[in-house]
Amino acid sequence: MQLVSAVCLLFAVVGAFACADAVEVITSLGKIRGATLKTRLGADYHAFRGIRYAQSPEGDLRFMNPKPYPAWEPKVYDATVDGPRCPQVTEASDVGDLSEDCLRLNVYSKDLKAKKPVVVYLHPGGFYSVSAQSKNFAGAENFMDRDIVLVTLNYRLGTLGFLAVGTADAPGNAGLKDQVEALRWIQKHISNFGGDPNSVTLFGYSAGSFSIGLHMLSPMSKGLFHRGIMMSASPLGQFDYETRQKRLSDRQADLLKCPKEPAADLVKCLKSKPMMDFVDTTAQMFDFNWSPILNWMPVIEGDFGQERFIVENPYKTIQSPNFQKVPLIIGITEYEFIGGANYLLNNETTRKWYNEDFEKYAPIGLMYERDTERSREVSRVLRSKYLGNTTLTQSDSLVPFGNLYSDGIIGFEYHRFLDMVSSLVPTYTYLFTYKGRYSHFKLNDEVFGAVHHDELLYLLYVPVITPLFKKTDPENVVIENLTRMWSEFAKKGDPNNATDEYLKNLKWPVYNNEKKPYLVIGKDLDVKEGGVFTERFQVWDELFPVPKFK
Repeated sequence: MQLVSAVCLLFAVVGAFACADAVEVITSLGKIRGATLKTRLGADYHAFRGIRYAQSPEGDLRFMNPKPYPAWEPKVYDATVDGPRCPQVTEASDVGDLSEDCLRLNVYSKDLKAKKPVVVYLHPGGFYSVSAQSKNFAGAENFMDRDIVLVTLNYRLGTLGFLAVGTADAPGNAGLKDQVEALRWIQKHISNFGGDPNSVTLFGYSAGSFSIGLHMLSPMSKGLFHRGIMMSASPLGQFDYETRQKRLSDRQADLLKCPKEPAADLVKCLKSKPMMDFVDTTAQMFDFNWSPILNWMPVIEGDFGQERFIVENPYKTIQSPNFQKVPLIIGITEYEFIGGANYLLNNETTRKWYNEDFEKYAPIGLMYERDTERSREVSRVLRSKYLGNTTLTQSDSLVPFGNLYSDGIIGFEYHRFLDMVSSLVPTYTYLFTYKGRYSHFKLNDEVFGAVHHDELLYLLYVPVITPLFKKTDPENVVIENLTRMWSEFAKKGDPNNATDEYLKNLKWPVYNNEKKPYLVIGKDLDVKEGGVFTERFQVWDELFPVPKFK
């Protein structure tokens, strides 16, 4: 049920009144007030931002499984603006925008009385950064020209979200359990916003895509979603899963002057520390120069009486009947992490380390086992295959080192998940190649090509990077193609639609291991065969065969 009214807001800065349509939705928790905004193409939609789906994970709740947020009736919940970001490194001027009371979600809907497919966005950021705020990285203006309900959400990050000590004091995966709590909230309440709880599609990028792969494997997530769109990451790769991350818990203990053992004393000490202590020590938590990119990792949880998100090695789960078989879109970009490779090459010290001791630093940066004879052999093979055993330089090594870095962080994960899941569920795969005017990476002030995160510039409004594109802009066709394909998939598990003006010529086939078809998403949409970067990924397949379990 919903109520619409005119709300007048005083803008003290300009000394004038302005009126905007506000809307109230009635839920079992109480009333929620939102705002009416405009889509990219000028249609009205309703925005409910900063809704608490879980209690603030502070004090005794820090590091623990999330607890649902209680009802607030008879009060009206003000959801007219973004909530805060979860604690993370940010500009000094934005520190006031951080809070542990960040377990919020945003709901965007054009028709509150309808029953539309729900698309849930899980943001990227390596499990230590970024948010679902509309004012920074996740505006709804592009997607809301489609016939869906969009939900975006925050989850705990860094040590606050992923501390894992191997005991009940901090069993791990708190940030992923936050996502589950939000999905449970959606099941209970999304119908009040015009969404269909029986048609929920998870759409995630990087760490968000990694998360979706785990939701397919987690007993906590069963029945909470029905399709997945995994963009540039997966939980299956060359890395191992631990039951605790002692390397990180020891490092955080040292940085905040807490005891490393026993675990109960460590956690008690960390619970007493202010939020900004964790933010201010984030960079020091990495081995070197923000490496490895995936520093805080999900863990296999021991059974301490809590709900467990990961109960066994994900490779074991995907080879069993115990995973959620849902239709899938999965893909990567043409140049992925070449920007990160450029960052490392431009650092003279880091470049020297890679040149002089590749066998020590490559396993850290590329996330495979360290300091063993096997890891040294893997490093030698990768250096030979990708770099031709040449010395890394700023000018000549960007593409080969960029390919190696991209495949180690993103590409092989994508390939391995596609290879293992495509025979079990309908799967569509893509390679994004569109080189537009804007990008997350520029070389000498010029857009290099399609890199990690770039699809998000067209699916979402990312005001920190682009203007709000107009219909006359060259980016319009990419926005229309992506948002329409993703919305069609959310409706029926198939991105094709022969009656759509933009997609009428699209014939994107389901992936199979014989022809290995994939969609190249540039300015045009072209189907190709033979798989994405198959020769490069074959190197990784040979080095890291699929683990077998009894």
